[in-house]
Amino acid sequence: MLERLRSDIQCILDRDPAARSTWEVITCYPGLHAIWLQRPAHWFWTHGFKWLGRFISHVGRWLTGIEIHPGAVIGRQVFIDHGMGVVIGETAIVGDGCTIYHGVTLGGTSLYKGAKRHPTLGRNVVVSAGAKVLGGFEVGDNAKIGSNAVVIKPVPAGATAVGIPARIIPSKNGHSADVTEHDHGPKADGAQPVPKAEAEGFSAYGVTSEVDPVALAMRSLSEGAACHEQQIALLWEALEKLSARSKMDDCVPCESERPQAFEKAKIDQIMGK
Repeated sequence: MLERLRSDIQCILDRDPAARSTWEVITCYPGLHAIWLQRPAHWFWTHGFKWLGRFISHVGRWLTGIEIHPGAVIGRQVFIDHGMGVVIGETAIVGDGCTIYHGVTLGGTSLYKGAKRHPTLGRNVVVSAGAKVLGGFEVGDNAKIGSNAVVIKPVPAGATAVGIPARIIPSKNGHSADVTEHDHGPKADGAQPVPKAEAEGFSAYGVTSEVDPVALAMRSLSEGAACHEQQIALLWEALEKLSARSKMDDCVPCESERPQAFEKAKIDQIMGK
């Protein structure tokens, strides 16, 4: 029991650079208080004391602003950062090492009692501020949910979901990299050691360096249009040379008839490339 409490505190110290001491974490982190209150509530719920479980959950919501149904299953080293407005439904499962930010909803879309209505988060999932994960599907290990995303379908392991409705950005290597102890140990050249959470692939607020698939599609269309524009310009030059040689001035197309040039640079600027 004490070991689990220590791990709850340590995971916050690892993932939140604003956490300065154990005492600060114990006294000033509502996400930790919500987790600690949910455990007895869950015990009462699973042992037939439904009302008592719900009442403890209600008290926890009043004290912390975080609503966790006593039927939800919460793993080890789960960190609810800031936490205000977080809602975790009855049949939700949150895996070990997950990080959940404020305004997140793990909700259900089915009205059937007893059914698996809420999502299952794998290990080390990051759900960013304002995200809504709705339905009884699975979010794979090490996946990331972007801020304000609305996820209504499964997310593969290691992938990132962004947008409304969420679009899936697959992991480059298809899986998370293995991390060994030396990855976050002291550096031989005297450089600062990489924080443990960062070395293990933790990404604050689910921010990813991967490119949005819609942005990739737009970039591909922009580059294709620029290529077509260049080919069309060459065709116009060839036609004008042929017309000049045959001295058929009446058939020479005017400059005003040329289609407007495609401004790729302006499109790239709008897309933020």
